[in-house]
Amino acid sequence: MRAILFLLLFVLFPFSGKSQALYKEVAKINDSVDYYLEIAIFNKEDKKSFNKAIFYTEKAIDFAKNSNLQSKLGDCYLVLGGIYFEIQKIDDAIDNYIRSINSYGKNVPKSNLALAYYNLGKCYIAKNKPELSDIYFKKASLIFQELNFTDAIELINLQKAILLTEKGEKEEASKIFKRIIINSNENEALTETRIEALYQLSLIEFGNKNYNESINLLNKALTLNSNGPKNLNLQKKVLKQISDTYKANTDYEKSYKYLALYATITDSIGNFYSNYVNENAYDKIQFEKQLKTIELLDKEKKSQQKTLRFSKLISILSIALISILSLLSLSLYKNNKIRISTNKLLKEKNKELIKEKEKVEKASKARAEFMATVSHELRTPLNAINGITYLLLQEKPRANQLNYLKSLEFSGNYLLNFINDILEINRLESDKILVEKISFNIHELTTNIRNSFNEFIHENKVNCHLDIDDSIHHYLIGDPTKLSQVIINLMNNAIKFTKNGDVWFTVKKLNESNTNIKLYFEVRDNGIGIPKDKQETIFDSFSQGSVEINRTYGGTGLGLSIVKKILELLGTEVKLESDTDKGTSFRFVVDFEKGKELSEQKIFHANTENQCFKDKSVLLVEDNKINQMITLKMLEKKEVKCTIIDNGEEAIEHLKDHHYDLVLMDVHLPGINGTEATAAIREFDTDTPIIALTAISLNENREMLLSYGMNDVITKPFIPDNFYAVISEYLNIPK
Repeated sequence: MRAILFLLLFVLFPFSGKSQALYKEVAKINDSVDYYLEIAIFNKEDKKSFNKAIFYTEKAIDFAKNSNLQSKLGDCYLVLGGIYFEIQKIDDAIDNYIRSINSYGKNVPKSNLALAYYNLGKCYIAKNKPELSDIYFKKASLIFQELNFTDAIELINLQKAILLTEKGEKEEASKIFKRIIINSNENEALTETRIEALYQLSLIEFGNKNYNESINLLNKALTLNSNGPKNLNLQKKVLKQISDTYKANTDYEKSYKYLALYATITDSIGNFYSNYVNENAYDKIQFEKQLKTIELLDKEKKSQQKTLRFSKLISILSIALISILSLLSLSLYKNNKIRISTNKLLKEKNKELIKEKEKVEKASKARAEFMATVSHELRTPLNAINGITYLLLQEKPRANQLNYLKSLEFSGNYLLNFINDILEINRLESDKILVEKISFNIHELTTNIRNSFNEFIHENKVNCHLDIDDSIHHYLIGDPTKLSQVIINLMNNAIKFTKNGDVWFTVKKLNESNTNIKLYFEVRDNGIGIPKDKQETIFDSFSQGSVEINRTYGGTGLGLSIVKKILELLGTEVKLESDTDKGTSFRFVVDFEKGKELSEQKIFHANTENQCFKDKSVLLVEDNKINQMITLKMLEKKEVKCTIIDNGEEAIEHLKDHHYDLVLMDVHLPGINGTEATAAIREFDTDTPIIALTAISLNENREMLLSYGMNDVITKPFIPDNFYAVISEYLNIPK
């Protein structure tokens, strides 16, 4: 099995002999993606140094992004997924395999794409999701058949048969295992595949109580493994199964024999090392005892040389010493009994604590799911409120109507922010957040955040001072989204609680090396401040100090809780200094790597790119009548031709005979849902961009939706500028 995967990886990285050495020398000079991947694979396969393998693969990804080498990104994510799979980080492996599949374009070698599908199928086997695994194995199998990769097809057949066994379809699985054993008989590259098939077939026979046939198959597997390069992992599990089979067949002598062989392979290396350490430790202890004995004898010898007038005193002291030692021994014995009794009590208390912990975790999970469900369900009517308000504001309302619409817009945005805060705190508590490492401009990010508060600053009559150290390296590597969330929440609080006052936003450099930099962030105000007795709970969810503050200033009480949790993810903490009527200061420190200036930046300009919408055709698949009307109006404002279908089945049939520049697909549809409809469309149309429309929740994530063939995701309620920006990107794709 490893041999076949190595052949597939060889398609990705064809280096051998003198050409390989020559390539490495050139790669070292050019700092290429392939060079970093070569080092990563060497550390993973030969040295089993996974930390270094991940490090060099990440360097390859950064180099590919900075050099705009889109075709190489798929290879990078494929290698990174393999590393995470081997160290049992299955979720990370799935994420990188999906990125690999989405990165591959039409001209990529199909063997790479097939390998990504195959590995994704293996991941979902490990996650015990056979339905998803079967989907990706079928995709890989189709490509391997097209390329006539017989060995790889046998690998997929083996995985499919294992899936069938888990589903209880053992008869069909048995046929596939037998066919694999026959087909792989003459192919040395498939030796491990044949051994695995023999092992799996023996399990089926064991389940049917055909113990002799099971033992026969396992012996064949052992013989095959002995004839070639030994795979110790395969040999271990085969020996264990032989022992179990003999035991079930009441042949205990042979069962013990094979169990001893299994134990020998499993424990020999560990026992050797353990014995080696113990023996050395034992020798050291014995040496120290002998040294003490020699010293004692020497003292006794010197004592004997003393005059007899001290002999009586020595005897008395010896008796006293023996008495003390006896008392100490008795004390140690009693203490040991107390310790045993205490340990037993502690174990019982630990069991009680574990039960209580499980109850708390269940309650916390139920609360998170309830809050996510409520927030999710609120998004559909809120989309209607915000959408209709936006459309009415665009139609030049009368002055007396404008105030009402502005109030409605404010209320809708306030409710949307509240719902977003609830979802964000639930996501942070569910440990589903990954910290990104991408290049960004720190000066540009802080300036943009400051400018985004201009209207709020003007409303509260606040003097806002931005002070960022000019000597700070402009481009850093980190997570700009999470850093922005922290700063925005702190700035929003400072401005809200500091009417007619001053707010200072400061960024300073603490220390710097050739590759890293440590920055100090502070948001300070001279507003109402926080009482000393409220400072310990101010970072708790839904906490605002007092009911009076909530009524006067509004807000959800989630901002500082989000700040604290995000900074914990970034490996740091927020520090607070405040007093009533004297203002508040929030400070934190973050480490960054230095980045490189981006050669290209994609910035959407709504006013200059309106031409890309004109006369384009869009299919809207949406069952909610109000959402249909809102989306249609927003598209018509940009002169886009829009066709509406309210269910997935009709959309699939319609797209077989009609072409559109873009499809907007609601995820939750009557009948088959949006993801199933997208998967069906991708079977005959792989080119038309499909964008998901969803009130995304904890159980839906971007990667899951993209895995069905969707190109992007727009979250309800729509933010108009974001809505137009996303669809513009796909309407501008050259055909």
